[in-house]
Amino acid sequence: MKSSISDLDAQIETLLERKRILIVKSAERFSRAAMKLGLAEMEISDDELDQIFKEIAARFRKDAKKGDANPGAQTHRSADRGAGAEAQRSHDR
Repeated sequence: MKSSISDLDAQIETLLERKRILIVKSAERFSRAAMKLGLAEMEISDDELDQIFKEIAARFRKDAKKGDANPGAQTHRSADRGAGAEAQRSHDR
């Protein structure tokens, strides 16, 4: 089945809207976690935040690579999708 340019444009618009919604939901999730932990009231520079998030991302990427070798290691995190769930676990350590 051959798609017309207008069909492709409609599909692109639909995908862009889905992408926008996912970005907004992700931003809201991080915002809820920041508010819950009091980070929104702290004076943290954008550069410091960037560095903190890089460190967090590196930690989770490292954990994900470990999970590739051990498939059961990642399952508890994917099932736990709450905004403050990871923050709560980090306090438990």
